[in-house]
Amino acid sequence: MTTKHDIRARVHEIVADQAMIDTTDVSDASVPADLGVDSMGLVEAIFAIEEAFDIQVPFNANEPAKSDFDVSSVGAIVEAVTRLVCEQRGVTDPS
Repeated sequence: MTTKHDIRARVHEIVADQAMIDTTDVSDASVPADLGVDSMGLVEAIFAIEEAFDIQVPFNANEPAKSDFDVSSVGAIVEAVTRLVCEQRGVTDPS
């Protein structure tokens, strides 16, 4: 079963992979662009997140500000993924 801790760890790994940095350099407060993740890297991270968690992410790369999927920080991404995982399972808590 996937817990919020598991979700956080996997999202941090995915962002670190896209930024080509160590996972320890990623925190919930990190902004993807500040880590070196450009718009293409962000799209690739979204695809990796969809695959890792078997979810559909409502993200429009052409208009990210209009998306229901907040990518303003790694923590926001973790929260959004957690919400989508819970919705998919029909639960309120992923643990």
